Amino acid sequence: MPVHQITDPDDDRIADYRALTDVELRTRWEPPHGLFIAEGELVLRRALRAGYPPRSFLVDAKRVDQLADLDTGDAPVYAATPDVLERATGFHVHRGVLASFRRLPLPSPADLLATARRVVILEDVNNHTNLGAIFRAVAALGVDGVLLSPSCADPLYRRSVRVSMGEVFAVPYAKLEPWPDGLAQVRAAGFTVLAMTPAPDAVPIQRLTTGQRARAALLLGAEGPGLSRAAQAASDVRVVIPMRRNVDSLNVAAATAVACWELGRDDPL
Repeated sequence: MPVHQITDPDDDRIADYRALTDVELRTRWEPPHGLFIAEGELVLRRALRAGYPPRSFLVDAKRVDQLADLDTGDAPVYAATPDVLERATGFHVHRGVLASFRRLPLPSPADLLATARRVVILEDVNNHTNLGAIFRAVAALGVDGVLLSPSCADPLYRRSVRVSMGEVFAVPYAKLEPWPDGLAQVRAAGFTVLAMTPAPDAVPIQRLTTGQRARAALLLGAEGPGLSRAAQAASDVRVVIPMRRNVDSLNVAAATAVACWELGRDDPL
């Protein structure tokens, strides 16, 4: 595995890694160029196992040996000092390992739904930390796929990937358009759309019928505003997680985890 030393943070060979903390810039750069950044050895190994082709690797010069067992193919390996890494990326790369990967084509909603028994649908979830936590929860709790409204954040943004611990690679996802009319496609595929809301007249999630649980599509909105009225109107059942001590709701990632556990609690492990 040949290693190329980088001494200039402005070296064009590491352009993929420039200004990684600038969300607006990265959003304009990464999806149009068909790439995403993985941070940390565990995450990049999971990306490789999931079949994402690497474009390049950028590591702390002292950590090159961590990649010695990897088949990096034609992807170059660049090494630099921590100072050069920080000046190039805009932050202290404390994990010492970054990789740039090519994106894979997304499945269509129809293809995702055809092989799923339980899905999560997200409307306007644009916080990358919440999105990553949701993907980690759905991977752990038996959900087969995620559908995203057009305004949701990018699941392959570095922070989302890192928070998910690379589990974003394990869960298929697709964009559901148009929104919210695309929810009709979910219902036509045989799913019951369950709209999560703190409304007092919603059905407590533990009281759903067997039929409503059988093929559940759990619909959640962004932190704060929650689901739009249009999305709720396009659902089959409005569902609530009962709260105590006058707490009105949970963080969207926590709510996703609780609801997914409840819907799958009788599944065999």
